[in-house]
Amino acid sequence: MNKKLKLNNLTASPRYTRSMKKPQIVEPVSGATATTSENTTSQYFLNKLTEKKLQADTREVLVKKHKNPIKVEYESEPDHERKAGEAALLQTEIVKSEMDEKWEPADWRVILDNILEMRKNHTAPVDSMGCHMCSDPNANPSDARFQVLVALMLSSQTKDEVTHAAMKKLKSHGCTPGNIKITSKETLGQLIYPVGFWRRKAEYIKKTTDILLQQYGGDIPKTVEGLCKLPGVGPKMAHLCMQVAWGEASGIGVDTHVHRISNRLGWVRKPTKTPEQTRVQLQSWLPKEKWVEVNYILVGFGQEICLPVRPKCSDCLNVNICPYGADFKTSWSQSVASSGCEYAHYQFQYADDVN
Repeated sequence: MNKKLKLNNLTASPRYTRSMKKPQIVEPVSGATATTSENTTSQYFLNKLTEKKLQADTREVLVKKHKNPIKVEYESEPDHERKAGEAALLQTEIVKSEMDEKWEPADWRVILDNILEMRKNHTAPVDSMGCHMCSDPNANPSDARFQVLVALMLSSQTKDEVTHAAMKKLKSHGCTPGNIKITSKETLGQLIYPVGFWRRKAEYIKKTTDILLQQYGGDIPKTVEGLCKLPGVGPKMAHLCMQVAWGEASGIGVDTHVHRISNRLGWVRKPTKTPEQTRVQLQSWLPKEKWVEVNYILVGFGQEICLPVRPKCSDCLNVNICPYGADFKTSWSQSVASSGCEYAHYQFQYADDVN
């Protein structure tokens, strides 16, 4: 047998056949189908790589589906301001509830009657030179109301005597909206001098006159809100103007005298720091029919007896029932007793018995 022929007819062994064949790699596509590849990477590692790729794809999808958190911007105030606002609101509610409760100071009718008795002679400056006495009785109603408003504007931080003198010069010059409009600010200042803050008040009067001519036909507003919008006019002036010029009791006009005396008499439930606080508390209990006269009564009383400094408590009919007068009497008696002045102590007791 031909040896070469025999070798050609030999069949390759299985091992040789397997070593000569190139492996067919199945690469998964989309986790389902597979194709052949010439990659010699082991199937095990291919499976691991496929698993990691699927996990990465899954995370990418999850990240894409994840929505950014919504940023909520509140229009409310910062926390500390909000708490302060809540505290103020709570305090307002407390004050309101207290004002709603029925309260009135002890012996206020007796005290008021005693003040009326002390004021019966009408000798205080406000009686003859107050703002209600500054308008021209012969002027037309509109001009007379204008003069009341001007007098009130001049009266701020000014004694009645000075205000009255300034109004006399203004009326001689011609205190009407039309005439004040054509009067220079310098001339107006000279006419109202020496009232307190006369330069500023001259400017306020000029601006107010322009507003009255443009918006009210030369008359003055008939509401507290309208009056308070005028330059240099506050709540006290507005309420007094409503009373004197329009004859309406819109509220109590509280100036320094009324503010001081109301606190001394205990006519406020809690001590007040401003005239406006005093007005609110007075109106909460004082009958409305007393609103018009209480300013006039207390101002004159404050000018003659209940003075800002060294009040004449020994001459007051309310010395025994007024909280301030009771403190004065106690301190005065102690000082007299310590000084050993029996005659002075006797004089005080005699005045007390007469009152």
